[in-house]
Amino acid sequence: MKKEWWQKAVIYQVYPRSFQDSDGDGVGDLAGIIKRLPYIKKLGADVIWLNPVYKSPDKDNGYDISDYRAIQPRFGNLKIFDELLAKAHQLGLRLVMDLVVNHTSDQHKWFKESKKSKDNPYRDFYVWRAGDPKQAPNNWGSYFGGSTWEFDEKTKEYYLHLFAKEQPDLNWENPEVREQVWELMRFWLDKGVDGFRMDVINLISKPAGLPDAPNPENAAYGNVEPVVADGPKLNAYLKEMNQKVLSKYDVMSVGEMPSVKPEDAVQYTGLDAGELNMVFQFDHVTLAMNKDPRIGKWNDAPVKLVALKQALSKWQTALDGKGWNSLYWNNHDRARAVSRFGNDSPEFRELSAKMLGLTLHMMQGTPYVYQGEELGMTNAHFTSIKQYQDIESLEAYHDLVDTEKLVDHETMMRYLATESRDNARTPMQWDNSQNSGFTSGKPWLELNQNYSEINVERELEDKNSVFYFYQKLIALRHQSDLIVYGNYTELDPADAEVFAYKRQYEGKTLLVISNFTSHKVTRSYATPSAKKLLLSNYQDDHEDVLRPYEAKAYVY
Repeated sequence: MKKEWWQKAVIYQVYPRSFQDSDGDGVGDLAGIIKRLPYIKKLGADVIWLNPVYKSPDKDNGYDISDYRAIQPRFGNLKIFDELLAKAHQLGLRLVMDLVVNHTSDQHKWFKESKKSKDNPYRDFYVWRAGDPKQAPNNWGSYFGGSTWEFDEKTKEYYLHLFAKEQPDLNWENPEVREQVWELMRFWLDKGVDGFRMDVINLISKPAGLPDAPNPENAAYGNVEPVVADGPKLNAYLKEMNQKVLSKYDVMSVGEMPSVKPEDAVQYTGLDAGELNMVFQFDHVTLAMNKDPRIGKWNDAPVKLVALKQALSKWQTALDGKGWNSLYWNNHDRARAVSRFGNDSPEFRELSAKMLGLTLHMMQGTPYVYQGEELGMTNAHFTSIKQYQDIESLEAYHDLVDTEKLVDHETMMRYLATESRDNARTPMQWDNSQNSGFTSGKPWLELNQNYSEINVERELEDKNSVFYFYQKLIALRHQSDLIVYGNYTELDPADAEVFAYKRQYEGKTLLVISNFTSHKVTRSYATPSAKKLLLSNYQDDHEDVLRPYEAKAYVY
């Protein structure tokens, strides 16, 4: 295997509007990120992944882009972006941008032109279809609820939007669209950006004829994924992207790919495939789906460990020596890891946050740390629908509670408290001052009320904090080829309480053991007496006894 810099790297994800506000308007910005670069460097991360900072009407928090070459004014401008990039590079930090090219904003000049007439030069930049005003071209259901089709009165046709109606899908069949995408990628790469995280990139190739989805009963809420994911020309588009753009620069690329299967990911991330470096898959974060397919992701069921192990192990095994994994517990679209997979009670929050970190960072792949994860930040536990800002959450509440009446108010509030994207988007918790040092103004989204107990200032004063544990995890990865490149073998797949696995490389073995329960268990693994304890989230080692949420890694 050719060794690449991004295989040994650890990525720190920054959600700009919630990271650090510098001007008191309640919204995080680029100048705020510049202020906090030394903090990211102290953690030990190598790369910053920046969620969208482009000009946008903000219907979907920046994932609806109206100008790919301009910065959202509330975040700053291109001059400040250039300063951020330069100062990151001075600290030895690389910077990766979000690339959102499945769709644009309906305020993008391309779409404004496209809507003017059927013979406009930009008409074919988007997916338009004839149809009766009362009958959409097919039964596809949007990720954000309702139909994927919006009727345009002026030209009497529908346009496609897999997400919000303000996010029309680009027509990748049009070579001019692809050329425009390559150009905007070059614009940022020529500035010195170190790569792209590509939003829902495996949805860009739509199936010929746009056939109906097989599950019409779920049309109200996102039945479209099985039809549009991993479309017929996706490999060709990614190869073209690599050939014309990515291969010309020393950068990393990661594609967000809903529903992707390991055998397909081997093609997309294959070491000689000439496409992407790695993919984000969702198997482990979508295990607790609602039993009613019309409700989809919304639930509050606990994640079963056996299923979690199976999901993660499947990817470890399938890509070993063939492709490359991305490793993550949470991000801006997912609930906080310690609340979803660990235990966010005061008694066990720190232990389980460290346990989750160790379990993931010892696997093969590139780890991603989402801002606040290194503090053990928790879900917000909001109690009123008025506290939520996320378009997906609000649309789901409206559809499932008000319109379809599939879920009552109290149940939906529990589901949102478990799964809403706003759980990850509450502002970063820096200290115990007002608004936790995030802003001097009114925060765009309420802070988590536990910020006086969980914040950077407290973590940095405590040498046994979650922060310093993550710092150790990152340092170990930088030092150990065994952690980076070793193969993977799961132990005791049917064990419902303990996650154990081995990694092996050049005659050395790494054994990782994690207790996912709040009680003591006893487990014995055949290991030599000369083994060395590499890292643990407890201060001592009781060998075969695993205390609540205990995690440890041995080398021999």
